[in-house]
Amino acid sequence: MTESMGFVKLNGNELLLEDIIAIGNGKKLVYLDKGSLEKCKAGREFLLNQIKDGKVIYGVNSSYGSMCNKIINDEALELLQENLIRTHAAGLGEPIPHNIALAAVAVRLNSLIKGYSGVSVELLEFMRDLINNQIAPYIPTRGSVGASGDLIHLAHLALMIIGEGQVYYKGQLMKAEEAYRLTNLKPFKLGAKEGISLINGTSVMTAIAAFAVHYAKQALAVECIAAAFAIEIFNSINDFLDDTLHQVKPHLGQIRIARVLRDLIAGSKNVVNRSVLHQAIREGSDEAVPVFETSIFIQNVYSIRCTPQVLSPVLEAIETAERIVVLEANSTNDNPVVIPEENKILHGGNFHGQSIGFYMDSLAIALATLSNLSERRLNTLIDDHLNGGLPEYLISGIKGLDMGFMGAQYLATSTTAENRQLSNPVSTNNISSNASNQDVVSMGTVAARKALTQVTNLKYILTMEILADLQAMSFKDPSKMGKQISQYYQKLSSNFSVYDSTTVFHDMLVRFMNLIFDEDLLDLAKIMK
Repeated sequence: MTESMGFVKLNGNELLLEDIIAIGNGKKLVYLDKGSLEKCKAGREFLLNQIKDGKVIYGVNSSYGSMCNKIINDEALELLQENLIRTHAAGLGEPIPHNIALAAVAVRLNSLIKGYSGVSVELLEFMRDLINNQIAPYIPTRGSVGASGDLIHLAHLALMIIGEGQVYYKGQLMKAEEAYRLTNLKPFKLGAKEGISLINGTSVMTAIAAFAVHYAKQALAVECIAAAFAIEIFNSINDFLDDTLHQVKPHLGQIRIARVLRDLIAGSKNVVNRSVLHQAIREGSDEAVPVFETSIFIQNVYSIRCTPQVLSPVLEAIETAERIVVLEANSTNDNPVVIPEENKILHGGNFHGQSIGFYMDSLAIALATLSNLSERRLNTLIDDHLNGGLPEYLISGIKGLDMGFMGAQYLATSTTAENRQLSNPVSTNNISSNASNQDVVSMGTVAARKALTQVTNLKYILTMEILADLQAMSFKDPSKMGKQISQYYQKLSSNFSVYDSTTVFHDMLVRFMNLIFDEDLLDLAKIMK
């Protein structure tokens, strides 16, 4: 990667999650590694020689799926590729966001440039030009079973390459031919195997998964900030974060989350040291009775006290999902695979999306867990039976005339319920298709889309909680907060006015969700390091 030029090098081996996001969002362009292009050139020559020698190769001079016993004459090989794309461009539903669709082109290009797909250098250079001109495919959301990869979705991507269908040019939807006219590009004429190499792979589910993981990483950071706010607001007892406590149950995620929270609240005057509780409790005792009741709680509720334990598997699930997504993005995931240095063309199942499907289902559980934890803290904040003396519903005006955060809580409650439902796995929902040729399918794209929906919902919940934190702090003394969390509070509160029912709550939600997640006001990547 050349940071100064804003380029990402594609060689099939080094594409990172942040690269995928940056390319999709139009913040980075791509260039092709020269050594990788030479390898691809050799692979293409080897494939063409195999065809010339009369070798029967699936998808090259045979038909597809359950019709693979139908052998295609040489003069029809190019038509076979075009027909494959047109017949499989059969998706429906709202389109995948154009930034994710553009990222999918980059992921597909990165897979092809590894040199094991047998495509031409010219195709790779054409895909590079599409990315760098901000031309992205129109891809309907529904259609992939994730078995021979994203056949339907990638067929819509390939449709763009041959100049048909609709595309996005710099985010604007138009006919492919119009985008090509505006950029002085011409549709690409596919050669043998290039159609199946484009559509037989996992690049769309991988791109969707990349964005889901990226947003999940942001959400975990915001969750930690919200947890630190809760620790401050409720004058929590500090020993639940003691490092020794977590070393004796040494889950790595638990230890790391506890450290992050300790760092956030370090120096706080709100947090209570357990050592001072003993005397305070005993001072209120009545030795004349066998049992006396104190108003001082000796432990915090689970949504605060168990935060490191609850977030431990969440952190680990997100990091595992990132590792799997990056691995998939740097893999050869089509069929057949061309290995010229070993004189082999291998027919296998690298297109199968089970890894993405499985780990997106795992991520779905993590996202539901984050939703549960945030929603419970929010409920504690606005319930005056639980919130330690704060006004009910955090009302700043006249109670009854002003409803405060009452209505807004329903957003968090309903969205949490939705995320719980969406946490059910889909990669286990196998349905045989393609005349039972594809008898075990991954549903990887569905799993990735589901995770993306969940993490979007989670943004709503966390935004709601952060606003409640800011409202709650208006009734407290912010100067007593720990140093780090105080800095985050200052950034947020400078954009916040105490809610008093004179404005529409929705507008505040939209503005803060944009500030936190899109504009990255808090520089979220630094929080978890």
